[in-house]
Amino acid sequence: MRTKLLLIFLLTPFIFSCAQKADPARQWFMYRGNYASGVLDNANLPEKWDTETGENIAWKTFIPGLGNSCPVVWGDNIFITTAVSQADSGKIVTGIYGSIVPVQDSSVHDWITYCFDKNSGEIKWQKTAYSGIPKQKRHPMSTHANCTSATNGEYVVSFFGSEGLYCYDVNGNLQWKKDFGVLQSVFFLVPGAEWEFASSPLIHDNVVIIQCDVFENSFLAAYDIKTGGEIWKVKRDEYPGWCTPNVYYEGEKARIAVNGYKHRGGYDFETGEELWKQSGGGDIPIPTPIVGENLVYFNSAHGKISPILAIQNNARGDITLDENETSNEFVKWGKLRGGSYMSTMLLYNGYLYNAAWNGKLTCYNAVTGEEMYSEKVGGGNSYTSCPVAADGIIYITDNDGVVYSVKTGPEFEILRENQLHETVMATPAISDNYLFFRTGNHLVAVSGK
Repeated sequence: MRTKLLLIFLLTPFIFSCAQKADPARQWFMYRGNYASGVLDNANLPEKWDTETGENIAWKTFIPGLGNSCPVVWGDNIFITTAVSQADSGKIVTGIYGSIVPVQDSSVHDWITYCFDKNSGEIKWQKTAYSGIPKQKRHPMSTHANCTSATNGEYVVSFFGSEGLYCYDVNGNLQWKKDFGVLQSVFFLVPGAEWEFASSPLIHDNVVIIQCDVFENSFLAAYDIKTGGEIWKVKRDEYPGWCTPNVYYEGEKARIAVNGYKHRGGYDFETGEELWKQSGGGDIPIPTPIVGENLVYFNSAHGKISPILAIQNNARGDITLDENETSNEFVKWGKLRGGSYMSTMLLYNGYLYNAAWNGKLTCYNAVTGEEMYSEKVGGGNSYTSCPVAADGIIYITDNDGVVYSVKTGPEFEILRENQLHETVMATPAISDNYLFFRTGNHLVAVSGK
């Protein structure tokens, strides 16, 4: 017996170490997974499920408060954020909603990061980062917890905009925090239209990257994940935006891609030096750039044009397109209209998919820009959750909680509809044997295992 206990004692650090060293390529470690790709193949997901009947529902756990942030997964841990207030009615408006008036709520909120067990849905820990009256109001479709956390298996970072940036170890111990003051996430033409912050953090090579495009003093910055020490910080001449940054490579050199209206661009990961920039597009940018085929893909909407752009990974200088131009030395191809207002695009097996707010899905040849099809997915009237894919299937969720399985490839085909029976605004996460949905009130684990 003593020998067995001694063996367990000696192996415990090794077992813990192995758990933390899960294959990074198979972790859904930031907004939309592995560098926002939205893809995880060999996931072994069930074809059908239903939360009312319980079919292929592994578990369903209540989450208090409001949050549009998405779940992230590393190993057996799921991280998600919320903002809780007893005075907030909890109403989130869905549909193609055009009002710019923010929610008038000055009650005290608690900003919380949760860690759930992936296999059981039980809460491992919860930490309140900040309590107080929100420093910015929220849009009726928005919440005070819009930013998706990021993790590298050792640390988890949660960004709550004006309420600060917080870094915990995976056991929930606070390592450091940052206060950037009030980050004015407003409509640039109507500063009183406060819509709340929504740019999620990115972790790459033990560095935390944040993009803060706000009404005054916009910036891009890099911080050491262990200490919170500032590595670099660069100013940006930009209107408020709600985009998450991403990483791309030029040869072996890591670069940072940021979407924007006045200042879409690429930066050196190590120094923050600007490598290229481009202006124009949708003047309320929300989607995240995605990467593949030696290109960086951007889309945006609202305003004069709604472009889709394929930019070479060796771009330099000001590569702004002339009026009605769709390509130049570093822009391989572009579409002047068709970009999504809300949704980040999906690149899968040589095809680029753009999902519009009204549910129209357009498929392009990712290299040439040739349009393969443009079809409405299902009968929903609004879709803010971004598409994700696994094993030849794209999952697109409407705001009413209907999930459409669409076949990948150049021909449009809806394979199945599944029901969550709740409002869904957030993008799901994929892990081995699991598909995780954040609904209006729950975290739901779909699994056939």
